[in-house]
Amino acid sequence: MANDNFPHNRNEDLTLNGPRMSRFRAVVRWVLPVLLAAVLAPAWMLYLSGGFAAVIGWVALITAGQLLAPLSLVVLLVHTIRRRRFSRPMQATFALAALAFWPGLWSVGIFPITFPFDLASSNPSATVRLPSNEVLRVAWGGDRVSTNYHAAVPDQRWAYDLLVEPAMHGSERLEDYGCYGTPVVAPVSARVRHASDGAPDEIPGKASMNLKNPIGNTVMLELDTGTYLVIAHLKPGSVLVKAGEEVSEGQQIGECGNSGNTSEPHIHIHHQRQDPKGRPLNFSEGLPLFFRDHDGDPMPEGGLEERDGTFVMTGAVVRHIGTAVRSRPE
Repeated sequence: MANDNFPHNRNEDLTLNGPRMSRFRAVVRWVLPVLLAAVLAPAWMLYLSGGFAAVIGWVALITAGQLLAPLSLVVLLVHTIRRRRFSRPMQATFALAALAFWPGLWSVGIFPITFPFDLASSNPSATVRLPSNEVLRVAWGGDRVSTNYHAAVPDQRWAYDLLVEPAMHGSERLEDYGCYGTPVVAPVSARVRHASDGAPDEIPGKASMNLKNPIGNTVMLELDTGTYLVIAHLKPGSVLVKAGEEVSEGQQIGECGNSGNTSEPHIHIHHQRQDPKGRPLNFSEGLPLFFRDHDGDPMPEGGLEERDGTFVMTGAVVRHIGTAVRSRPE
């Protein structure tokens, strides 16, 4: 009796397993697109939510774009070659991987979008004087990516790069740049939160790609609002202040240099909410920064235009017109 039933049970199992395996494979095909959607949906929601949550969302989108998207596209390519078909799960995977890949390009300046912090509702803002008494060209500044490439990242949302001409000519000699070695002054009376020196100047005329110490020699000031100014890329050996010191507006704190991740001597300055000491770059909330006591707009814009194959600076030219303050107390 047992032997008579054995073949019948075996055939029944095979019949049942066929549809089950088919359903299982159908479910497995949707695992990758569902995973991508599960990562992207909350990341975009955080990115658009404001505050520090937006910073976390930005980091998640960048990470997914650099890691998860390429891996998904490779899996999709291999599967397409093997199966020679482009099913609905594969189409969904391709669309989501492409969407994920886009933020991965932001970190290298490809197709960036303005970080969604709103100028009108972001506070507190800071209004300070220019960090130099020289005539300055605003290389990058303003509220839009088109005039300020920093606007794509959270902590430098309203950062400025300030030059002294001659500039942007491609020379590999530091002394050929008008900004190099010019005094950098405190934009406001404040306490020094952190000061660093000793990083070497990079060779100008090309991107240094110094990701280990991107801000170079730096002075960080803590404002009365509990927020911070970051002044970066100073000349090695020029920093004149130490952490804990009180500095007066207009007091010299260093000289313009080319240390850190930079392509030529300039003064970088931005305003952020979180304490920058020991905090990774791009992992803070950027805050609005305006200038006063100069011959220009409170938020002067920068920009470049390509004309006949060469890049021309189109940013504002500004100069401090307030009362000059001696470079350092006696």
